[in-house]
Amino acid sequence: MASDPFRPFETTLDQDTALHLLREATQGADDGELFLERRKSEVLSFDDGRIKTASFDASEGFGLRAVKGETAGYAHSTTIDEHALRRAVATARLAVGDGGGMMADAPGGTNRKLYADDDPILQATFPAKVDVLREIDAFARELDTRVVQVSATLSASHQEVVVLRPEGTLVTDVRPMSRLNISVIVEGNGKRETGTAGGGGRAGLIGLIARDHWEPVVREALRIAVVNLDAEPAPAGVMDVVLGPGWPGILLHEAIGHGLEGDFNRKGSSAFAGLMGTQIAAKGVTVLDDGTIPDRRGSITVDDEGTPSAKNTLIEDGVLVGYMQDRQNARLMGVAPTGNGRRESYAHAPMPRMTNTYMLGGDSPPEALVADLKDGIYAVGFGGGQVDITNGKFVFSCTEAYRVRNGKVGAPVSGATLIGDGATALKQIRGIGNDMQLDPGIGNCGKAGQWVPVGVGQPSLMIGGLTVGGSAA
Repeated sequence: MASDPFRPFETTLDQDTALHLLREATQGADDGELFLERRKSEVLSFDDGRIKTASFDASEGFGLRAVKGETAGYAHSTTIDEHALRRAVATARLAVGDGGGMMADAPGGTNRKLYADDDPILQATFPAKVDVLREIDAFARELDTRVVQVSATLSASHQEVVVLRPEGTLVTDVRPMSRLNISVIVEGNGKRETGTAGGGGRAGLIGLIARDHWEPVVREALRIAVVNLDAEPAPAGVMDVVLGPGWPGILLHEAIGHGLEGDFNRKGSSAFAGLMGTQIAAKGVTVLDDGTIPDRRGSITVDDEGTPSAKNTLIEDGVLVGYMQDRQNARLMGVAPTGNGRRESYAHAPMPRMTNTYMLGGDSPPEALVADLKDGIYAVGFGGGQVDITNGKFVFSCTEAYRVRNGKVGAPVSGATLIGDGATALKQIRGIGNDMQLDPGIGNCGKAGQWVPVGVGQPSLMIGGLTVGGSAA
């Protein structure tokens, strides 16, 4: 089902008046826009046999921006009307000063649509969603007597945006999002372990709450938890590591992707600043950021400045060939915007952000990469991590990993962390699998206090000489 369309210029604000005020705000500026948004979101959490959280949120508002050089004036309001917009104009103009700028060209248009307009929140009733969560809980407990706790969360949102630019260009987008996440805790061998699985994307809830979808998700969460019951303490030291496909691409996203965003490179704070056209990775390494994949969590038909999303090559055969750009940084760096201007909501100004960032596959069967691992770790799943953008240094914890000796996968290990830096890790890639996968749709990315949904992906990778932190003697 689709909700009533978001038409702020028909209901709360006259479009001609809005355009006049936007032009007043951006007179003498280099760029700017009026961004209007309506968003609804719902979260249902079922934990330990009962509903733990049931929340619904609705919001709307606008953000007005005027950009002059490296300075941007931004004002936002939860009220969409002429009075609020006039007050915002006075704030935004502070960045323009005496003017003297030349307005940037408008973004190109697109007729492409990457996802449906339907509101996923309306696709199932509240009782039906609760019943599904209750069935998930019962099913997980029936699968294994060691299950002591089950947590399942259904979330859905529906975002509608309108972007009005000073030359009169009007861009709209309707963005659905849904996700199912399941966590299982098992008890055995005198300890408790957790396994988590799930995913989603820019599509409805119907597919996620179908039994033939959630049953395999429950089994996967249980499998991970049971594997970790038998885990041994992880070794510590410098060793070769094979990363599994799909979600382990979060390491690529954090350790490398952020360093390829335009603002960090324009300011010289990225480890990759000034390296355009140079070999920064091993031969065969090609990395893309692609916002055009239908229904993916990180995809956007247009970005939050109205620029159509794109399939952007960042690293090609090991050579740095591109950065991700919003309009402001692209203009200041003398290049074209790449459709990566994103913001969390109307209350935030846009900045260069990733969409779906992934490495292309190579020629090696994944089992051959593991067979070549003489003494190291096979890391299949990742949890949280920390990265320093200025030097690319990272620390990531593994949620599922195995000890490998002489090409043989041995016991699972617990407490393994991978430590290194993105620039060095790129050059130490020794093998690229032919099994490239995208993640199941679980990624969120934080930057400067803003969170946006993203996707990651990669094939299996052999990386030499990573530091593994562990607790084994």
